[in-house]
Order: sequence, then structure tokens, then C-alpha cells
Amino acid sequence: MGLLDSILGRARPVRPDLDQLFAVPSAALTLQAGTGFAPTGLGSVCFAGVEGGAFARVRQDVRELLDADTARGGIPVEFSRDSYGYTWLLSRQEPDDTAALVNDLHAVNTLLRDGGFGPHLLCSMIGFRDPQGRPLALVYLYKRGTFYPFAPAPGGGEKRDNELELQVRAVLGDDLRLEGDLSRWFPVWGAPGL
Repeated sequence: MGLLDSILGRARPVRPDLDQLFAVPSAALTLQAGTGFAPTGLGSVCFAGVEGGAFARVRQDVRELLDADTARGGIPVEFSRDSYGYTWLLSRQEPDDTAALVNDLHAVNTLLRDGGFGPHLLCSMIGFRDPQGRPLALVYLYKRGTFYPFAPAPGGGEKRDNELELQVRAVLGDDLRLEGDLSRWFPVWGAPGL
């Protein structure tokens, strides 16, 4: 960071640290013990829509990497596009194998980054549910290198359970690098895996 940046109050952007994802399996145990929310085995990666031959090759590489489990009865990876034009990749694993899900998400992020699409990566999300069926997601912001909880309120609609999100932040404060700026806790309505 230069002198001008210091004078103008600009901060150096946080470098993405995909290895932060490997803290999720341990955090999932803490989350389940502290709140009753258990992993669903669903996780997704969101990135800005990109097209072209290079992206088609990376997409095929991702599909080959994650679809390898289909021979053993796994479910192939699913690609979808939301109403905002973002592309989502959904990966499924057994609910009790959060480590395998995190490996999938890390591999996808790494393939996209190494394929030159790092600037297009937005977030990764890991899904959870409590015994009453309420959804919760741990969202990893790629460009910030931080996590935050996202909890849609029961009853549908686009309302959040802010109390639950703050409770989850308190429970996971020692397990994950959490996003301190609450204005960056963006809603991910209708995200695959939620």
C-alpha cells in the first residue's frame, strides 16, 4: 500500500484464501453442537456469468472432476443460472461428509481461479438445516476471504432471521474468519443448496 492510499484512507484488498474453506468441517461440528444446525451435504459456488471457449474447457474440467463420483453412485454436479445472470455450480455429498463437500468446493474455486476466472468468483456456500427444517448457509466471500451466516426467515418470502445470523456469528467466532462488516452479509435468495 502506498503513501497516497494511506492518506486517502484506502485499504489494501484482502487476498482470497481458499484454504479458509478447510476450516468448515470443524466449524460445522461447533455449529451443530451450539445451535443444532447440521450439514445438508449441499454446497455451491457462484460466479459472474462468463462464456467462451476457455470457460467451456474449465466447465468441462469441473464436470469431469466432480462427476467422477457418479460411477460410485454419486450425483453429478449441476450448473444453473439465476435471475441476476450469475452461474451457480451445485455439489452434493453425504450430509456427514462435510470434508468431501469442502474439497469439491475448493477444487471448483481453484480450477476457475487457475483458468483465469478468479475475478469472476463471488462466493461459495455450504448448506445446513436444524431439526425443524430451517435453512442456514455459511457463505464464503471469495474477494474478502471471509465467511458470514445467511438465514432465511421461516415462512418464505425474502426475509432474514437476523437474530439467528448473529447467534451463529457468536458461536463460530473462534472457528472461522467472519466478515466484520454486516453490510457485506448479502442475501443469497434461492441459491442452489440452500
